[in-house]
Amino acid sequence: MTVPFALDRRWLQDAIDLSRRCPPKATAYAVGAIVVDRDGMELARGYSRETDAHVHAEESALIKLQGTGIDLSGATIYSSLEPCSVRSHQSPTCTQLIRASGIRRVVLAMREPPFFVDCQGVELLEAAGVEVVEMPDLADQVRVINAHVMGVP
Repeated sequence: MTVPFALDRRWLQDAIDLSRRCPPKATAYAVGAIVVDRDGMELARGYSRETDAHVHAEESALIKLQGTGIDLSGATIYSSLEPCSVRSHQSPTCTQLIRASGIRRVVLAMREPPFFVDCQGVELLEAAGVEVVEMPDLADQVRVINAHVMGVP
């Protein structure tokens, strides 16, 4: 699937902006995620701790699509930070949720730093045939939003 760079950038910027709504938590990142269909229409959005202290951004967005019958095989999920591959809570990882949803494309601003775990989200998604696009030029915004974890001034 070929998506124009400008469209990817716009949706990823929206996900980064959404992450600013996350309730702060010293032991968790602030992440925003938006699911967009193959035609560029938003299907759902979510952010970390939106509905529960343990809910991740991708999880929040995907929960909103459960039971809708929407085919996500042509969809893209935009996430400000790499989808998790390890969780301290009992829920499935965001990488597992994305793979199970049928989403075949993920766009992110930066990989998860190793402050809490050694995240392998990108590698696991790519191994499952999911296209992963990184836009590291937007990563500085994610670092600033997550200064409470990353120690960025």
